[in-house]
Amino acid sequence: METANLASQINLFFYNHFISLGIPETSATYMNMLLLLGIVLVLVYVTAVVARKIMLGASQKFSDKTATQFDDFLIQNKTFKHLAKIIPLIIVVQSLPIVFSHFPGWIKPLRTLTDMYTIVLAIAIVRALLRSLKDYLKTTELFKDKPVDSFLQVVSIFLYFIGGILIFSLLTGKEVWAFITAMGAASAILLLVFKDTILGFVASIQVSTNDMVRIGDWITMEKYGADGDVTEINLTTVKVQNWDKTITTIPTYYLISDSFKNWRGMQRTGGRRIKRSIHLKISSIKYLSPEDISRFSKIQLIRSYLEERQKHINSYNTENEIDKSLLINGRNMTNAGIFRAYASAYLEQNEFVHKELSMMVRQLEPTTTGMPIEIYAFANDVRWAYYEGIMADIFDHLLAAVRYFDLEVFEHPAADDMRQLFNKPGTDKNSLYAAMETMKN
Repeated sequence: METANLASQINLFFYNHFISLGIPETSATYMNMLLLLGIVLVLVYVTAVVARKIMLGASQKFSDKTATQFDDFLIQNKTFKHLAKIIPLIIVVQSLPIVFSHFPGWIKPLRTLTDMYTIVLAIAIVRALLRSLKDYLKTTELFKDKPVDSFLQVVSIFLYFIGGILIFSLLTGKEVWAFITAMGAASAILLLVFKDTILGFVASIQVSTNDMVRIGDWITMEKYGADGDVTEINLTTVKVQNWDKTITTIPTYYLISDSFKNWRGMQRTGGRRIKRSIHLKISSIKYLSPEDISRFSKIQLIRSYLEERQKHINSYNTENEIDKSLLINGRNMTNAGIFRAYASAYLEQNEFVHKELSMMVRQLEPTTTGMPIEIYAFANDVRWAYYEGIMADIFDHLLAAVRYFDLEVFEHPAADDMRQLFNKPGTDKNSLYAAMETMKN
């Protein structure tokens, strides 16, 4: 009551002063309103500056003394800056009846504007708190790879929706529930407008619940050209930074409606698969003679294997009285089989091959490009450049080793091969042309 009386006295003081100067009542009324409005604006400005400096200074000092990062994120997201706006807003609301006491018809519309600003300010404060909470959760082990953005975006949309309803209610003078009831009738349109948001929200829940994708996972989604690390998962999109540093944006709900590959399992086990073949020329595969076996025994990695294997083969052939005047009779070793044994021994002693995961050297079905000998193993370093280096070293060695087993790697004829063949004396070039045409067809 005392404050109201003081305000009334201030209002009358300036008004009576203008009247005493001989100014007409109408002009005195407007001049009184403008003077009071100027005073209030100056007071609001000074209060806003002082409140902001005090609030920010105090929060910064408090943040420096605490170990938690949450208060740092509150400052970073301007939470205290928004809170400092509350005091000037209170001054504006309280001064409206004083400044516009001679214009009562203006008070209600201006009060509506201040109420609308109050709603907007409240939303800004809550959103700053939510952003701070999101940033803080991302620093914790439990939530750092979870799609926190999606859930906070849903809360933000809900805040905007509630704020919109309240502002609409202020502008129209209708009750909030009346507006909500009217919205129910337009639910089909709302579902259509917010289809992507709803699908994204549902997808975010499923992705998080089923632990399908985390921030930092390497995923491959060929349909959308995505092959890289997940950098962000929000309500509507998933951002993937590809290995060429481009960014691919995928709708969140496509992660549950389409197929994609997540390489997290590979990264977690610490082994990256090597699956590549060497194609041997089939005509170079042969049985081993005693001279061949003696020569191959000089290769250290398979010396003991050859001795043990040959002992079993000789025992079998002797017991079954096998005629070894022909190599095809009885049991024999082949250079392709010995090469596979050598490749297996080489992988076993290679320090960059993961020994706790699957490792084999297998023969695949012969094709028109030769006999594939497939290396199936895992490098013990999942980093791309190191993995490629490990795989290259393995195949450099094995490709160079092939000739020591009297084997050849299948290759299509090169241009110089064809020139040498054409220039060879005695070559029937017409027959050669005919053979090449047959191969084309």
